[in-house]
Amino acid sequence: MEEFNPKSKIQNLKLVRSIAELSLSPLFQRSYNSVYQAIQESFNTTKSETKQEVTEVTEVTEVTEEIQNYLMRVVSGLIDPPQQHPFYLFAIDTTPHPRPYAKTLDERKYIYQPNTIKGNKPINIGHTYSILSVLPEKETGNVPPWTVPISAQRVPVEKTGVSIGSAQIKAMMSDSSLPWHEQLCVMVLDSAYSQRSFLCEQSQHENLVLVTRVRSNRIFYQSPPPIDESKKKRGCPKKYGEQFDLGDAQTWHEPDETTQLQQTTHKGRILNVTIQTWHQMLMRGTREEKMYRHPFTLLRIHVTDENGNSVWRPMWLVITGEQRQQISPTVTYQIFRQRFDVEHLHRFGKQRLLMTKYQTPEVKHEENWIRLVMLAYVELWAARKLATHLPRPWERYQDAPTETQIMSPSAVQRDFQRIISEIEKPGNSPKPRGISTGRVRGQTLPKRSPQPVMKSKSKLRPEQKKAA
Repeated sequence: MEEFNPKSKIQNLKLVRSIAELSLSPLFQRSYNSVYQAIQESFNTTKSETKQEVTEVTEVTEVTEEIQNYLMRVVSGLIDPPQQHPFYLFAIDTTPHPRPYAKTLDERKYIYQPNTIKGNKPINIGHTYSILSVLPEKETGNVPPWTVPISAQRVPVEKTGVSIGSAQIKAMMSDSSLPWHEQLCVMVLDSAYSQRSFLCEQSQHENLVLVTRVRSNRIFYQSPPPIDESKKKRGCPKKYGEQFDLGDAQTWHEPDETTQLQQTTHKGRILNVTIQTWHQMLMRGTREEKMYRHPFTLLRIHVTDENGNSVWRPMWLVITGEQRQQISPTVTYQIFRQRFDVEHLHRFGKQRLLMTKYQTPEVKHEENWIRLVMLAYVELWAARKLATHLPRPWERYQDAPTETQIMSPSAVQRDFQRIISEIEKPGNSPKPRGISTGRVRGQTLPKRSPQPVMKSKSKLRPEQKKAA
């Protein structure tokens, strides 16, 4: 194998814009057709029938779950045990995969996609994927936003991102071969996962604590006062106390705990953080979801500058789980700030790993590509300590990272060709077999029929009618 020259890499480096251009890498010894064939057959979804009377849908579902669990076990071997905190930190969120022009692609639906143009609706047509990630510990504050994805699943039309995320969490917590089994796990979530159905379902995991952001217009309740046996009346005891409206400060009672701390931004700006804590708060439930059995801790985080002016609107957090008392308000604020590293994962995957560039009319092939992109990011994480500093011409004045500092995903990707060239290939080199005969003269393939754009089901029950 020829020696790799880092200087020649910098000169010949260019931005790959399509999947076919991946075959132009000097390490890829096959043709561009092999790239698409590898994507299609990377996760074989065909499975021999081991049971009688097994439908095709059930068979594919079982294989998909088996692949997801296998990939989770493989990636979990790269996660170091936590040292600073006695828990593993996770995050889950959805990301849009727009496919507005793929008219023959199945199960396209209207998806949410942020739009920066004022006046436009933030919607598009395509798919949505739910990504479950591990947030590694940060030794210092100035650390690149690394996030290790361990599971990526597409959200079908008949389901929501919250329901798929619940299934991913269940698979993560029930697998006894994972290193965090029977260990304390903390999950940081956005406000979309603050609905009572999701929180009630996750309460069955004894070692799981959820830190969820909630909207500022929610209404919660205090715990009911203790019952005086001398004044006890007939009937069911009171389950909820006084109302606690997040949007009305007049309904708030005195916080059980108040924490003051300071933080310094990268530009040296000093911010004052005030954390108010209320314990044993309750959420209104239903006959099936008895939320009065699952009290939680409520946090209000207010950040101000040196003059006492609000930097942004106060943030409300809900902490649920049987072991929520093991997480202090200060630690809760720190780990929830780390949740935003998930956004960097989604942006890096789309801008640098061609996450949304694979154009295919097959849903299974698209899912395979998303898994391959996640594995590519995991490989960058595994090679972060092997990468060397290769600055751009306009970055030559920047200081090189020390041995103890972690390089960013972009810096590792810049040197990854050298790293992968030093690893021996597991297979043999390809051998040319000549020109294929191709199709028979006059043979034509049937055209794919256009597929309609689907809409999610209405949240209203069939017997309910819309208000006038």
